[in-house]
Amino acid sequence: MKFIPHTGEERQQMLKELGINDLEELFAEIPEEIRLKRELNVPGPLSELEVARKLNSLAGKNKTVDQLAAFLGAGVYDHYIPSAVQHIISRSEFYTAYTPYQPEISQGVLQSIFEFQTMICQLTGMDVANASMYDGASATAEAALMACAATRRSKVLVSKTVHPQYREVLRTYASGPELQVIEVDFTQGCTDLEKLKQFLDKDVAAVIIQQPNFFGSLEDLTAAAKAAHQVKALLVTCADPVSLGLIASPGSCGADIVTGEGQGLGIPMSYGGPHLGYMACAAKLMRRMPGRIVGETKDNQGRRGYVLTLQAREQHIRREKATSNICSNQALCALAATVHLSLLGRKGLRSVAEQCLQKAYYAYEQIIKLPGYQPAWAVPFFKEFVIKTPQPPEEINRRLLDNGIIGGLDLERYYPQLKNHMLLCVTETRTKEDIHRLVALLGGDVK
Repeated sequence: MKFIPHTGEERQQMLKELGINDLEELFAEIPEEIRLKRELNVPGPLSELEVARKLNSLAGKNKTVDQLAAFLGAGVYDHYIPSAVQHIISRSEFYTAYTPYQPEISQGVLQSIFEFQTMICQLTGMDVANASMYDGASATAEAALMACAATRRSKVLVSKTVHPQYREVLRTYASGPELQVIEVDFTQGCTDLEKLKQFLDKDVAAVIIQQPNFFGSLEDLTAAAKAAHQVKALLVTCADPVSLGLIASPGSCGADIVTGEGQGLGIPMSYGGPHLGYMACAAKLMRRMPGRIVGETKDNQGRRGYVLTLQAREQHIRREKATSNICSNQALCALAATVHLSLLGRKGLRSVAEQCLQKAYYAYEQIIKLPGYQPAWAVPFFKEFVIKTPQPPEEINRRLLDNGIIGGLDLERYYPQLKNHMLLCVTETRTKEDIHRLVALLGGDVK
């Protein structure tokens, strides 16, 4: 196989068609000061065997959670993935992630999406779920646009306890339609409901709360929903699906739209992607929902079949009527989540959630006994918690990494007022030995 597919004659023919003489003229618009003035520093030529050895050597410099014990969460989590997940999604009928444009002959893909939607509805307590949201951040931003369209209002209230990067994506989405985004402060690790009520007025379309929030704390969704509904605003909840195996569903607490990040359901961390956003809502909001919805029906012979019931994106309907421009299909990631949930079942998911909760509390109770370590606040949490540290978290994390542990997140990066505060995460994959080693290292024992 030729790595450069065009011959010299073909290149000359293309240049002639463009009306230029050489490649230098083709790149004339690129400023001289940023052009590379030398050959690329690429060794070679190498055989396939030599290239494979070189790449393996480079890859070996990376350390993963297979070699290190991770106590870092903050939106991407080290949950165990059963081996069957990878085997099933690697089947040839599944591993295309493209939209089924001829759905009547894509029954397998459509059924997998339908099952995903069903499971998301069961987890969130909502009426309808869609497919193909990119990630938790964009799904939450899409929910804000959806709420504004449904209420015909242009103001969005978002708690500062929502993931900082989600809020950044929300502001980006809001800039085009010129929506007003107001951030609501927090107190004791949870949304300040009194300040939230002060901002609520007839112009507010949505209130966005994360559950559990970025700090791992459990929010009072019922109170937030009641406050939002008093001014006819919608409550958007960004929920961790693993937590929903244990805590009350957002739907039962009064949420109108539920979004979240599905990476914890059978999808590797993979250096940050691809991940899986999900969205579910009340039936009355279904036609405002972006993406696509798969439905179950019967064919003319009475056999069960699946169809694309709703496709409100601009590739399928008039642009001015479209609810979104979501193009790439995340069905492969949705399939991974579906297989993962199917393998766990209701009891299995609850067991995973219970282990996360119990192990997180065990680690928390051990750490706050250490000299100089204090709880940031006293509120219930799920699998993440915030600790006030006696030293800068950067220094602590360096010591932990030297001893085979990935430490927590330095919160000062996103919250200047939380200097010397660390966000730690404990999932079901962490052992008692991992936790004891973390506690020993935090206490200064580096043996």
